[in-house]
Amino acid sequence: MGGDKNRWNSLSKNGITRACQADYLAVTEDDLQFDPPTQPFGLCKLKPSSGGYLPCTYAPSGKWTKTYDKVKVMGKCCVTELSELMCCTGGKITIFKHGQQSELGKRNVDNADSKEQQVYNPVVDFEEFKEEINGEDPFEVE
Repeated sequence: MGGDKNRWNSLSKNGITRACQADYLAVTEDDLQFDPPTQPFGLCKLKPSSGGYLPCTYAPSGKWTKTYDKVKVMGKCCVTELSELMCCTGGKITIFKHGQQSELGKRNVDNADSKEQQVYNPVVDFEEFKEEINGEDPFEVE
């Protein structure tokens, strides 16, 4: 749903804080409008025409479902990549790309629990990987 340029109407930096006290943006179950208004959708499979499919028109119906209810932002459940929103046309609106990326950097590797990482990826010796990441980079240009 939307790219990096799209924002929901009640994105709030005061809703989610972590132990490091950094602020995060979140979309909640009540967020139904883009700000600024945009049409980030392609062709609607429920609107066939002789020339192909007609463009989707964003027409939400109700609230987001399959939200994450363990964390509340301003008293509302958060939308995740698993969430769905019904469309007035009869389709289902889902999150296609949420814009968040995982990043593997030295700090992430240093903070990772080696035993836990071994469970996730038993093929890699994580302690050896950690030493390799924190060691000299043979490709580094001085």
